[in-house]
Amino acid sequence: MRCLSLAQAWKDSGGEVTFLTTPGVRPLEERVVSEGMQIIHISAQPGSAADAKDTATTARDSCASWIVVDGYHFGADYQAIIKNSGHRLLVLDDYGHASHYYSDIVLNQNLQADESIYSNREVDTQLLIGTRYSLLRREFLKWHGWKREVPTVARKVLVTLGGGAPDNATLKVVQALQLVKMDGMEGLIVVTGSNAQYQEIQSSILQSTMAMRLLNNVKKMPELMAWADVAIAAAGITAWELAFMGLPSLFIVRANNQNDTSERLNNLGAAINLGPVADLSCDKIARELEKCLVAADVRAEMAHHGRQLIDGNGASRVLLHLNSDKLHIRELRESDCEQLWEWANDPDVRAVSFSLEPISWEKHVEWFQLKLNEPNCVFQIATTGREIPAGQIRYDLDGDHAVVSISLDREFRGKGYGSLLIWHSAQELFHTMPVTTIHAYVKQGNEASVRAFQKAGYRKLGQTTIRDQEAVHLVLSRSGNNAE
Repeated sequence: MRCLSLAQAWKDSGGEVTFLTTPGVRPLEERVVSEGMQIIHISAQPGSAADAKDTATTARDSCASWIVVDGYHFGADYQAIIKNSGHRLLVLDDYGHASHYYSDIVLNQNLQADESIYSNREVDTQLLIGTRYSLLRREFLKWHGWKREVPTVARKVLVTLGGGAPDNATLKVVQALQLVKMDGMEGLIVVTGSNAQYQEIQSSILQSTMAMRLLNNVKKMPELMAWADVAIAAAGITAWELAFMGLPSLFIVRANNQNDTSERLNNLGAAINLGPVADLSCDKIARELEKCLVAADVRAEMAHHGRQLIDGNGASRVLLHLNSDKLHIRELRESDCEQLWEWANDPDVRAVSFSLEPISWEKHVEWFQLKLNEPNCVFQIATTGREIPAGQIRYDLDGDHAVVSISLDREFRGKGYGSLLIWHSAQELFHTMPVTTIHAYVKQGNEASVRAFQKAGYRKLGQTTIRDQEAVHLVLSRSGNNAE
């Protein structure tokens, strides 16, 4: 699912995606194909030298920009073969399983991610670590800004415990729900077709006096999370989806690699850790759930902390790194004067500016010469690999603070270039100038621009007034640079 999240973001930015995999669960493969992506089945043992060579050959034949691998079997030898074949490599990782990392990027989206577990890596290997890089599927991103209502007493329970490990986890929770003494309870039980206890779970639900439904291979999970008041879930990838949706959750640990995540979320007040499934009785699950159902303040805290933890911009941040060579930034030149005038007078640009009137050529030339020679102004032009002008970005400096202004050529809007330019340029500014904070002011209603700044790591400070007009104030600081 996290590979699919990254693949969706790549495709939405205009790229193409191919999944290389051993034959797997049919509904998942159908989901990939329905997204307009290709699937190629491989016969080599996953993580083997043969797998690495076949993958490198397929990537070369399809002119792939990146190879992304996700799995504990993609160790040092595998990575070395991929890199020696001349490809760029991103490794999705959870706990530093490889003896050495040869990849260009290591992405670990977990709370416990720490640079120290990747001490054995190449000097140019970038680390993208922490929940700021959590990968959410496209269907979740539509729920940006949605506000959850926390009822005094919770009655709607969502159960989603993942695939069919032989631990009877879902069946145990279904039986526990029947022990809860609460009128008007409703339950949605989500399973996959690979759950070995499917028939047993279904039979238990049919015999229950509680209103429960069994759902298989769900495609609209955000809607179910929005419906529910509480979730009982496994502390895997679903944990980040639940946090983003602000859904108070009780986590059951089904695998050793979920222990740390579940405990840390518990300590942050973002969830309740019930512990390993083997140690849980139906009675204990029922007791803990009953306490949560009537504790509105606890649920409100969990919802708040979850939304603070996961902002939904993780895939966009990763994409900034994958596309870092897509734009080139250079300093302003005399020959850019006319191009800037045309961009400034674009009707769409004027509509979101704090001054709506068209700019005359004479005033523009005067302003251009002033900015070209002003020592406290950093003015840059972004171009594509073919030196086609894509947009401009300008910083007006005041001590260790800067105010940013940006505009894109019409041909490059809505394709991710805005956030890429904002991010790329900010990294360079922090590196070359004594700037500690960058401020952005976006005219109220220009949501596309606000999102571009947020994807580049800026955070909202609130509302302000610029030239008697309402504006959104955003800021990026060197010390808390979320885009790094």
